[in-house]
Amino acid sequence: MSSTKATVGIIGGSGLYEMDGISNLQSVEMDTPYGRPSDAITVGSLDGVSVAFLPRHGRGHRINPTNIPFRANVYALKTLGVRRIISVSAVGSLKEEFAPMHLVVPDQLIDRTRSRESTFFDEGLVAHVALADPYCPFVSRLIADEASQIGVTAHPAGALVVIEGPAFSTRAESFMYRSWGADVIGMTALPEAKLAREAEICYATMAWVTDYDCWRTETEAVTTEMVVQNLGRNVAASKQLLRRVVPSLDALSGDCACASALENAIISSHAGLSDAYKRKMAPLVGKYLESTPKE
Repeated sequence: MSSTKATVGIIGGSGLYEMDGISNLQSVEMDTPYGRPSDAITVGSLDGVSVAFLPRHGRGHRINPTNIPFRANVYALKTLGVRRIISVSAVGSLKEEFAPMHLVVPDQLIDRTRSRESTFFDEGLVAHVALADPYCPFVSRLIADEASQIGVTAHPAGALVVIEGPAFSTRAESFMYRSWGADVIGMTALPEAKLAREAEICYATMAWVTDYDCWRTETEAVTTEMVVQNLGRNVAASKQLLRRVVPSLDALSGDCACASALENAIISSHAGLSDAYKRKMAPLVGKYLESTPKE
């Protein structure tokens, strides 16, 4: 386990840590019971707050959405001491009013993934965390409020449908998601949000709209070139917004349920758990076990 600590985790592009105000940068290589994270984690100080930056797709964008080691990523951030995760991602719009270059701070998720490991509790213990509201309301509200202060057109709520990828939707699928009431579409928020909840970490997303998906027939259907071009334009805004949000996180008040999501969620008996399993799960459930053996 790394001796380096951080309280805030940023999961997004590989260059997000290249912003004014970051100091004491160090690269941390980690391994977890779920394999290695997407890449080395860059830890630094931003206005006195220790922040861990993790490139979701790896440096050079070499990992497709299905193959992202989501469990390793969240587990690694948890072992670093991260209590709040801000996800930065690109999304397509499913509504006319959610225009390219706008920011959406989702409050709901629709899961259309099918090939991803989505829980830490696949053996030994069974836990059913509440996911009715999958995003932390306090962190999400802070992001939306700060975005308005820097002139970003921000939508403080929205339903994000998460597809498997890496291909974009068919036109029929895009129309179907619109009929469901979904607002934006992406490929990476799940199982990231579920795992963050199981790890008792507050989780919120800065979802930057890059395109109108393919339902809007009067415009060009989404292409990779379009997404990359518009996402690049949002990098500066992402950095500016993070500089405002991160220092304010510790000042958040309110009864956030994220930090105690497992309190009544574990329904399995602790009897018979092996020492090896207890050590593996200690960063996640150690406080709920009678005892955790030392290495």
